[in-house]
Amino acid sequence: MDARHIIATLRDGHVPRDGEIRWFAQGLADGTVTDAQAGAFAMAVLLRGLGEEGRVALTRAMRDSGRVLSWNLPAPALDKHSTGGVGDCVSLVLAPMLAACGAYVPMISGRGLGHTGGTLDKMEAIPGLSTELTETAFRGVTAEAGCAIVAASTDIAPADRRLYAIRDVTGTVESLDLITASILSKKLAAGLDALVLDVKCGAGAFMKTEEDAAKLARALVSTANAAGCPTEALLTDMSQPLAPALGNALEVAESMAVLSGTKRGRLAELSIALGAGLLVQGGLAATPEEGAATLEEALTSGAAMERFGRMVALMGGPVRFAEDWQRLLPEANVILEVTAQGPGHVTAMDGEALGLTVVALGGGRQVESDRIEPSVGLSDLVRIGQPVEKGQVLARVHAARIEAAEAAVAEVRAAITISETTTAPAPAPLVLQRITA
Repeated sequence: MDARHIIATLRDGHVPRDGEIRWFAQGLADGTVTDAQAGAFAMAVLLRGLGEEGRVALTRAMRDSGRVLSWNLPAPALDKHSTGGVGDCVSLVLAPMLAACGAYVPMISGRGLGHTGGTLDKMEAIPGLSTELTETAFRGVTAEAGCAIVAASTDIAPADRRLYAIRDVTGTVESLDLITASILSKKLAAGLDALVLDVKCGAGAFMKTEEDAAKLARALVSTANAAGCPTEALLTDMSQPLAPALGNALEVAESMAVLSGTKRGRLAELSIALGAGLLVQGGLAATPEEGAATLEEALTSGAAMERFGRMVALMGGPVRFAEDWQRLLPEANVILEVTAQGPGHVTAMDGEALGLTVVALGGGRQVESDRIEPSVGLSDLVRIGQPVEKGQVLARVHAARIEAAEAAVAEVRAAITISETTTAPAPAPLVLQRITA
């Protein structure tokens, strides 16, 4: 077994043997494989691919590079994962909704990657909250609150922890094989009874076309089902940000508005669509319609918000966060408006450009060591199809410094297309496909 040989095998268009892939994954976990070799491996996989058997082998090898959990709970352990988009804070809404419906949600999540935000970074915008829990604490929060959104511990899929960080700085984030292995190694190590995947496509997603997104969805579903975890995927639209806000604290605020029952929209709609099927898979609902109704009740009754508040307190955050979130979330020093330069309708949005604007403001990482500024980002974004007048607010920029805010205003204006048309374009359907096999 030799890292150079395995990388050369991939470089030359061949798939390493199962044992070689397991050895490489273990080398990622224990440091036998260097950063340079890990980067070369990631680039070779991106350019050459692994094929279905190699992808399954890498997923299992990365899962088995550390501890695989099992649960002894009175109801199923369910989870959701998104392939990444902008303004996507579904996890913060769906996890407590599922918990309020009787499920347990041990959600192992990731940090910001490329132009997309990370669930852990959003959670850590809540003062005092830590997502770095011991396994004992993780189990305790899950049992008591019904949900826990945490970072993978050092002994959960450690090969992925290493490769995940390297992908972000080596231009290999978009690899279908690496995305599949990364997502599922952590999810399968969490010992789930069922999983739903939100596979994004469009300007704000890693997969820009529905065809590419469907390929990824089928790879994820087939790999997870082959490993014994019942899984389905929804292909969802990311031609515009899911929520009208980008940035960690701002997306927490959007999630709280949904959980409090004061705001609906695409974020609530997608959370219910994902959760309805998952409740059926977990045996907690007979039909998706019944699951959707149960989730609606969790929102309107306040049960989901109560679960979120309980989870936050158990993870070190404010005890009364559910009641006082508007006062407790950090706020930016500078807020500037982005205004329309002429009338028309919003016909397109460059979600990736908007996400990169938030990264430049300090809301994401350009290198691994970058510190996140939780208060920065964009809020009050217009939606595709919306009519606007000259001078109307298209978005608000939240920044730490005036210079950064002014630069962001120009970038946001350039990312939003306004056409002088009298007919509003219809936005794409939110759910494009459901993939079960």
